[in-house]
Amino acid sequence: MRNLAVRLMAGAGLLAMAAIAQAPTTFQPVGNMSQLMIDIIYPTSDSIFYVDRDPPKNQHEWSLLRGQALMMAESGNLLMMAGRARDQENWIKYSKILIDLGNTAFKAAQAKDLDGIRALNDPLNDVCVNCQICPISLRSRSACNLPIASSAPHLPGPAR
Repeated sequence: MRNLAVRLMAGAGLLAMAAIAQAPTTFQPVGNMSQLMIDIIYPTSDSIFYVDRDPPKNQHEWSLLRGQALMMAESGNLLMMAGRARDQENWIKYSKILIDLGNTAFKAAQAKDLDGIRALNDPLNDVCVNCQICPISLRSRSACNLPIASSAPHLPGPAR
């Protein structure tokens, strides 16, 4: 009797997992790749790249930086959504690195660790330079085949 109950529970578990695996995705992309880059990824990465221009001085400013870091981390997930991932190798690799760097920046901002934020500049720059959105290594926004929005001013700084 107990053996039958265990088998029934295992079978129900397998059916539930199969149903979940076959369930259609509920993600609905809103912006296109250009909009993600210009409206989310550039501004959030700029908050890390240019943190020394106006370092956070109070709790509110640290909270803003923490929010930017969180958006940067989550943008890596957006890049990996079905229909956006350009391939399953480098695209996914760099998206996951973006998530890791954003998570590290998030934790550094929570700890109010300015040096921890600064330490992310070079690795973040490496991700930006090596991403595959642009046909050539991205040295500046103008080198990329993405349009530049007037609301996203280009700030001189690290190679992008």
